[in-house]
Amino acid sequence: MRIEQFNTMGEAEAADAVRPCAAIASWVDAVVADRPYADVDALVAHADALAATWTGAEVEQALADHPRIGERHAGDGASAAMSRREQSGVAGDGGADADLARRIAAGNAAYEQRFGRVFLVRAAGRSAAEILEQLEQRLAHDPTTELEVTRGQLAEIAALRLRGLFG
Repeated sequence: MRIEQFNTMGEAEAADAVRPCAAIASWVDAVVADRPYADVDALVAHADALAATWTGAEVEQALADHPRIGERHAGDGASAAMSRREQSGVAGDGGADADLARRIAAGNAAYEQRFGRVFLVRAAGRSAAEILEQLEQRLAHDPTTELEVTRGQLAEIAALRLRGLFG
């Protein structure tokens, strides 16, 4: 898709395109309502500024559409396809990869026990070892700090997904 197409499509169609990037209704509505955008960079910058206002409840809501790191998204829509691409670096084939996968699964469980939600990290461009390192570091955060880090990771994912719509 080109930015010109996005700028001129109907509201419902534009919302359907944006929603898989971050399932936060107020953000989707604002990204769509604030069209037209001069270019993709302007769109992403505006979307990122809007993401800075996400509440804890909105972040929690959006996490419902994200699988655990190392697990396959249960859905079959656009968000599921994006998730599979983003997590492609997490999957491995035996040996050290199996040990990393086991450690990530254990870390996921510890994270969920500590914070009561799924661990979210921008997986695109990161190896399984880098993700495990992030997970282990973030387990030491207090809940307020970790919610802010999670919001930032969700915003990074949203920005990457938005750019991907136009790539």
